Amino acid sequence: MSTIIEVDRLSKLYRNNRGIRDIHLKLHQGDVYGLLGPNGAGKTTLLKLITGLIQADQGNVCLFGEQMENSFERAMSRVGCMIESADFYDYVSANQYLSLIASFYPNVNSNRITEMLQEVGLDRYQNEKIKHFSTGMKQKLALAAALLPNPELVILDEPTNGLDIEGIVLFRNVVKRRAAEKGTTFLISSHMIHELEQLCNRVGILFNGGMMVEGDVSALLQGTPTLEQYYIEQLQSAKKGDPT
Repeated sequence: MSTIIEVDRLSKLYRNNRGIRDIHLKLHQGDVYGLLGPNGAGKTTLLKLITGLIQADQGNVCLFGEQMENSFERAMSRVGCMIESADFYDYVSANQYLSLIASFYPNVNSNRITEMLQEVGLDRYQNEKIKHFSTGMKQKLALAAALLPNPELVILDEPTNGLDIEGIVLFRNVVKRRAAEKGTTFLISSHMIHELEQLCNRVGILFNGGMMVEGDVSALLQGTPTLEQYYIEQLQSAKKGDPT
């Protein structure tokens, strides 16, 4: 099974001493990996380091078997991502926005744009200006942009924020279908723990910048009825041993 992401001894500390410390992580093709942790645990920092948006203090990131520092453009051409709140040009339509994104990829045409708008349920609104979109609609558009180049790896930061129940089910089905049918690998940071339990085959829990525990969901939940209960138990145990 191909290794898609390999993170070794990755660290990044900010002036307030928050960030991540000595993170090890490995994702294989077809994994749907959920990243959990309280606010400030380092989830977004880790995603930014993996995608090259910020520079690490130490450690290595390999995508598709290659060091990011040696093959950044080649690696990222195979990655779709949505990290923190997506920025949009409010005065353009959804179709125009995706056309702009498509211009960066030689193999993405208008048929692909139409297909993605349909997949995320925005085809009825393709000619409407983004400034009129709700938060959930903007999340769907950001997901469409991340999936537009048909990436082998998709990295998503809180992708279900603002989605209604129908939107959450749509998102879940899109991820499951792509992982099963295309072998797409997903790394998803979210507080929607019930969704991650349904979606993910593996999870990792960050606490105070370190990887507290990670592994197969089925193995972690032996003896624990839900991922939420397992998460709370692990967090409470970690806080008891944390001098801060």
